[in-house]
Amino acid sequence: MDILAAQVGGLLKAHGLKLATAESCTGGGVAHAITDVAGSSAWFERGFIAYSNDSKREMLGVSPDTLMHHGAVSEATVREMVAGALQHSSAQVALAVSGIAGPEGGTADKPVGTVWFAWGIKHGATHARRHQINGGRAEVRAQSVHIALQGVIDLLETAWKQLKDTPKQKKNDRSVQVQIDMPQSCIIF
Repeated sequence: MDILAAQVGGLLKAHGLKLATAESCTGGGVAHAITDVAGSSAWFERGFIAYSNDSKREMLGVSPDTLMHHGAVSEATVREMVAGALQHSSAQVALAVSGIAGPEGGTADKPVGTVWFAWGIKHGATHARRHQINGGRAEVRAQSVHIALQGVIDLLETAWKQLKDTPKQKKNDRSVQVQIDMPQSCIIF
């Protein structure tokens, strides 16, 4: 995890960006991995641990309707968690994770190991991805931290590549949008 967190930090620092995390099932595991890296205060703005639905609403502004109609473990919820983390921080990049780590809490539609992730750039693209992670509670949480960090790396590398390929006259236009194409779901064994 240290290597991934350091890579995230290197990318953020190189471009003068800061990250905020919005975590549910990982309970601050992503923020913990990040703050294990010396000097992370230069690129890590803050972490929100929003374990309950009330905390998702109060801290991140997740809509009660979203939680009622889609549930806490859903694409809609993690997208709103990213938006809330960006709105309630000075970070330019945010990630969110919400899932069912087990051993209880799973359903037929959302079995144990179902985890939704979202990554976003302020005033830019946000994308979400669902993973089905096999293993016990500790494995689900550890893999979720790994996936969340790797997603930040993927987001930033794709954004920089697209920005690099943008004609010079458009680079100064702050309305340039970066589109990220990533798979919508994966199964982790």
